[in-house]
Amino acid sequence: MAAHDALDRYHRRRDFTRTAEPRGAEPGAPGDRPRFVVQIHDARSLHFDFRLEADGVLKSWAVPKGPSTDPHDKRLATPTEDHPLEYRTFEGVIPEGEYGAGAVIVWDEGTFRNLTTDRDGRPVPFAEALDRGHASFRLDGHKLHGGYALTRIRTDRDPARRGGGNREAWLLVKRADARASTQGTPDPYRARSARSGHTLRQVAAGATP
Repeated sequence: MAAHDALDRYHRRRDFTRTAEPRGAEPGAPGDRPRFVVQIHDARSLHFDFRLEADGVLKSWAVPKGPSTDPHDKRLATPTEDHPLEYRTFEGVIPEGEYGAGAVIVWDEGTFRNLTTDRDGRPVPFAEALDRGHASFRLDGHKLHGGYALTRIRTDRDPARRGGGNREAWLLVKRADARASTQGTPDPYRARSARSGHTLRQVAAGATP
């Protein structure tokens, strides 16, 4: 996708005269270390949004059960539209009538390191790894640490899928390393923001960062 089109779908879905979400008119320049953010989003269905910086945007997946610290948990992750880099600090309430209406908190944030290699052990650029359908990376956040992997398990138009659906699907899995644990994922309604310390209910009630 051309750089100037990367955020087109994001823009078309939102009325920025009504929502406080960042506009992010153009993809941003990469920083010293790529960033990640995990937001909890109490929209039509409660879910976690897992976002990784690549190609000047935040590549995004909706993860219904949230990322886990337990390597035995295989979390379904559904790709969503690319988001602007500024979105990693967004916390607040998307108003009724807007796409994704509901409260949002930043559950975790930090940097990550690409660990993806090819069969010969040569590094694979992160955006290319995502295009190929498998990316390994190490998170360094407030709550999530260590190795994780994202693997595409179904393409957007999988002829083997019955019912005519075309939705792409991935799995998000924790690596079995020193930062793995059996704690899994916290209760999203009791979880607190890494930025403000607020819960979803507090943000929905009008708490400000």
